[in-house]
Amino acid sequence: MYKHLFGPVPSRRLGMSLGVDMVPKKICSLNCVYCEVGRTTLLTRQRKEYVPEREIIGELKDFFANHPDPEIITFSGYGEPTLNTALGSIISYLKAQKPAVPVAVLTNGTLLNDPQVRQSLLRADLVLPSLDAATEEVFRKINRPADTLDLQSYIGGLEGFRKEFKGRIWLEVFILPGFNDHKAELDALKEVFLRISPDSIQLNTLDRPGTEEGIRSATLMELEHIREYWDIPGVEIISSSALRKSTTAYREDVQNAILETISRRPCTLDDIACITGLHVSEIPKYLDTLEATGNIRTERQERGLFYMPAQRNQ
Repeated sequence: MYKHLFGPVPSRRLGMSLGVDMVPKKICSLNCVYCEVGRTTLLTRQRKEYVPEREIIGELKDFFANHPDPEIITFSGYGEPTLNTALGSIISYLKAQKPAVPVAVLTNGTLLNDPQVRQSLLRADLVLPSLDAATEEVFRKINRPADTLDLQSYIGGLEGFRKEFKGRIWLEVFILPGFNDHKAELDALKEVFLRISPDSIQLNTLDRPGTEEGIRSATLMELEHIREYWDIPGVEIISSSALRKSTTAYREDVQNAILETISRRPCTLDDIACITGLHVSEIPKYLDTLEATGNIRTERQERGLFYMPAQRNQ
């Protein structure tokens, strides 16, 4: 059992992906209202070696010695990977050891105004930053950033990275009805997208309840309307509601383990991770499948969002 690696897990966007977790739960520069991992426990922009480089490289060496190569290696997990100062050297290690395996980094993009962060990502093949707002008010409502972070430096970092990075950039936009789907915000976002010029703009929304109550998912029709309203190339919808057909490829043994776990008692995401030994970033892939097939339901209780069999107490 690895502490800092998870998977490989099937990803709708990336294929069979080996995940690398660079920070403990949940250290991030944002505290987004929609985050499915939970509330940020340390809201910071301070970069340091939160997880030692030697530990991650040691686990990677063991994985490569005992498993076939994954289709892609992805830096993601509990928090913001660019907060770890070892990110660049670990990417360099991967490119030296496994040059044929692409490297992707899922990041909120908030540290890209730092030249050292941009430099650390230059050897990656694919970077997937996010941007949910183009005005300061909406940014603070949705993303609830660390005190030292302002939206203009955030956007400026994305623009600067586009100029320096030779790989692909897929920019994810999380749509929350009532927050960032009104005309003024959509117009402002479009103007920023045209300046950043990512290879793809990926519309997403909630798969299940996020950190806070009172927010809902955008419907597929709402997402399609936004795509049509923007009328710019490269916009695609990646929400689960648009991609349900792909969920049947996920491993049935893991789904069964999750079902057996929650049939004993309702569980939070952290409970499922603790009991099954799965990484918290791995589990939502299988929950998507179980929700799509009507096997589970959710209920918000005092300790958070609980998962239970669909027929329980019904």
